Amino acid sequence: MRMRNLEIMVGAFMVAGFAALVFLALRVSGLAMDSREATYRLSGHFENIGGLTVRAKVTMAGVAIGRVSRIYFDDKNFTAVVEMDINKSVSNISTDATASILTSGLLGEKYIGIVEGAEDEVMKEGDVFQVTNSALVLEDLVGKFLFNKVTEDPKP
Repeated sequence: MRMRNLEIMVGAFMVAGFAALVFLALRVSGLAMDSREATYRLSGHFENIGGLTVRAKVTMAGVAIGRVSRIYFDDKNFTAVVEMDINKSVSNISTDATASILTSGLLGEKYIGIVEGAEDEVMKEGDVFQVTNSALVLEDLVGKFLFNKVTEDPKP
């Protein structure tokens, strides 16, 4: 009888540990099913998204205000279109705000940072950012640096 109780306790402990690991994995990956706040959709055209993914954060002043909901290629303008779901509580983004693709750390995750503009008019559902800054791709920078070094004339 004592052995059976011990086995039940060990089993319950294992189940609780497994549930805690699943919970932590969901929270870290951003897949947690927390309450969804009402949102509105904005979009922006970028020449290079450099590894930005769906569900990436959208921030303003370092605070998460939304998520990337869809990314697709616009074959008329030859740009990537990024659609963002912004929390309705942040309804004062001006029409001249800038959306930039940024990197958290040197090799970290990509996210969109919004810098507020000076206009009084605010963006509404379906509006498009007029000013966007594409991702800074490390490989492109290294390639440009090496190409410039090769093409420099050696000084006599």
